[in-house]
Order: sequence, then structure tokens, then C-alpha cells
Amino acid sequence: MFDKLGAKGLVGLLVLVAGVAVIALENILIAAGIGLVVVGVVLVAWGLVSGLMESFGMGAMMGGGFE
Repeated sequence: MFDKLGAKGLVGLLVLVAGVAVIALENILIAAGIGLVVVGVVLVAWGLVSGLMESFGMGAMMGGGFE
């Protein structure tokens, strides 16, 4: 999975985790809420991209779907 992200993707992932960790130092409940929002956005994006790929006939390329 990490080889598909590239350097910018890995840096972005690290910045995201570091940001939630800094918030967690102040308030763990707010950090948990932000974490849930981030996971929700990722799942929505995954669903949109997989739906778009299926419409082009490449649905099997996403892999690991929940369907």
C-alpha cells in the first residue's frame, strides 16, 4: 500500500497523524472526533473513486471493497 502512495502521500499521512496527536495532547475526545471525520472522508472518497472506476469498467482495480 505504501508504495502506491509515493513520497508526498507518506508525508501527508505523517502530517495527518502528527496533527491528530497534537490535538490529542490537549483533548482526547476532540482528537477521536477528528479521527472519525478523517476516516469517514477517506471511505467516502474510496466509494466515489471505486464507483467511477466501475463505470469505466475497471472496478476490480480498487480491490478490498466492502461489497
